[in-house]
Amino acid sequence: MADEIELLRGANPVPSDGPHFGDGPLDHGAERRLERLLRERPSGGLRDRLLPDAGRPRLAWGLVATAVVAALALTLVLSGPNTTPAVAAPRPLVVQTGSTPLPLDRLAERAEQAAADGSPRLRKGTHVQTWSMGMSDDKPPITVPEERIVRWRADGSHTELVVATDPRHPGRPVLSGEGGEPHLVDDGHVLSDQTYPPSWSSAPPQSPPPHDPDRLRAYLTEAQYTDTPLTTPQLLDAVEVLLDHWTLGARETATLARLLAGTEGLRPVGQVTDRLGRRGQAYVYDGPGARRMLIMDPVTGAVLGLESTFSTAEPEYGVKKGDVMSYSAWMR
Repeated sequence: MADEIELLRGANPVPSDGPHFGDGPLDHGAERRLERLLRERPSGGLRDRLLPDAGRPRLAWGLVATAVVAALALTLVLSGPNTTPAVAAPRPLVVQTGSTPLPLDRLAERAEQAAADGSPRLRKGTHVQTWSMGMSDDKPPITVPEERIVRWRADGSHTELVVATDPRHPGRPVLSGEGGEPHLVDDGHVLSDQTYPPSWSSAPPQSPPPHDPDRLRAYLTEAQYTDTPLTTPQLLDAVEVLLDHWTLGARETATLARLLAGTEGLRPVGQVTDRLGRRGQAYVYDGPGARRMLIMDPVTGAVLGLESTFSTAEPEYGVKKGDVMSYSAWMR
């Protein structure tokens, strides 16, 4: 598969200060094929093994549990007795006691009001902080906190900067899986700084999202490479894909909020403070094996974060109810 990916890409990404060697944009068919291959390629990340379905073996839970336990052990082993521990695995977000849940349809109304002047506008690219389990076939699993900034240029090329950082503990060493070996790096350590050649795909999620909820649902369905209606967990996955490609403007935010307001099983639970210190309203979907919490700005309706946690305990594997699987926090 790696050969096929490189053939479609035409060239590897080059350092930000390097030449492009005449790389040109991929056509629509090649872009779609490349995107599918990259989505299907085994990444070694926990998220690929996270939510077992009817066709996925029970063993996946054992691997996940091993990741949770080993990540905590690595925190102590790598830090040593005389250093400040690099705690990578975040605790689950907690809803503020006594806070009033805000219904999603009311939040959608607020988002529509906030979008009246059309500002801010849609921007291609993303700024996101993530905490996610990393696994490989022959290395111990770790939980890696990273920050990623993607910016697109007028010529269709884009840059991607990835640094190791955990804003909950500024200045402290960060647990990293860079190079395949778990180790500590300095806060702000650059993991990757690359420039990618021009790309002009017109397929979701590369194309701009629409401003109509029904069309947005179709857009997100296409972005998930399926022709069947999205389940709520699939829709939340698609929202994550969208926000990893685009920084939504006010109009797009209002459209997404209206779409989410009609989503089955997504219920308001109250106010939370996210991992970047922002106040938001939380909306939860309880599914088999996992609980999803969507955090949204109570004024603009913007999606601030998405957290996935274990919904049931697996004591035989050392997994407790509420252990965090993954978390993303998006910024403008």
